Amino acid sequence: MTNYHNPVLLQESVDGLNIKSDGIYVDVTFGGGGHSKEILNRLGEAGKLYAFDQDEDAIENTIDDERFVLINENFRYIKQFLKFYGVRKVDGILADFGVSSHQFDKAERGFSTRFEADLDMRMNQRNTLSAYEVVNKYSYDDLRRVLFEYGDLRNANAMANVIIVTREESPIKTTEQLKESLKKFLPSHKEHKILAQIYQAIRIEVNQEIQVIKEFLEQAPELLTVGGRLSAISYHSLEDRLVKRYIRAGQFEGEPEKDFYGNIDVPFKKVGGLKVPSREEIKINNRARSAKLRLAERI
Repeated sequence: MTNYHNPVLLQESVDGLNIKSDGIYVDVTFGGGGHSKEILNRLGEAGKLYAFDQDEDAIENTIDDERFVLINENFRYIKQFLKFYGVRKVDGILADFGVSSHQFDKAERGFSTRFEADLDMRMNQRNTLSAYEVVNKYSYDDLRRVLFEYGDLRNANAMANVIIVTREESPIKTTEQLKESLKKFLPSHKEHKILAQIYQAIRIEVNQEIQVIKEFLEQAPELLTVGGRLSAISYHSLEDRLVKRYIRAGQFEGEPEKDFYGNIDVPFKKVGGLKVPSREEIKINNRARSAKLRLAERI
């Protein structure tokens, strides 16, 4: 399991669920099953855990436990699939956004800047949209938007232009060809950082990650019982901002409406402050360094 994906903020995120032994819980990002195993350790015989993962590779990590159900789907469909299993309310939901260590480490998936691979980056290998389509088929405006919004790249305009000029000569098929086409934007002292931003931007677009998180968060209040907990781990500011805003305001833009007395009607109250990994955890698992955990309770 740990080879597949080291669970980040394991104790803190599961502690935050405030688990009841007979409760119903959901791990929407199963991966290597680390968080799920910890939840099952704390559940009694009457408890139940449902987990989601759209990646076929993750299914091999399924847990042999009659209290456990693994659903091979994107968690944007959480309500629909829980309803299929007769579940309308749950006591807690855990989400560990981002890419699993396994997806980064498996060269041919194209997620990592360390390996040459085909431009893929699909978390769900059944999806038709891959990094190849984004790089080779997107218009200038769409490429610029993706690189700027999801990669925070100040050179997004120029990068988009270079990609378009390069692909007109021949398609950009591999991660190495993409890197080569953009090499003038990759000074040696910043190469890794900028490449990581480019990959992040394309990956978020391929997997519709921001839209998926929004759809998931909007369903969470309806699924959670009063007093039920949401435990969400983010890895970059785009994700964390969505979680923070939704917990605070029950929406992603603007401020919630106030009633006559100045009260706002929001679905959550935050539990504690922002939690980040300890130095010890980062030493053991460097990928935990950017993780941020926020907890909320349904009111």
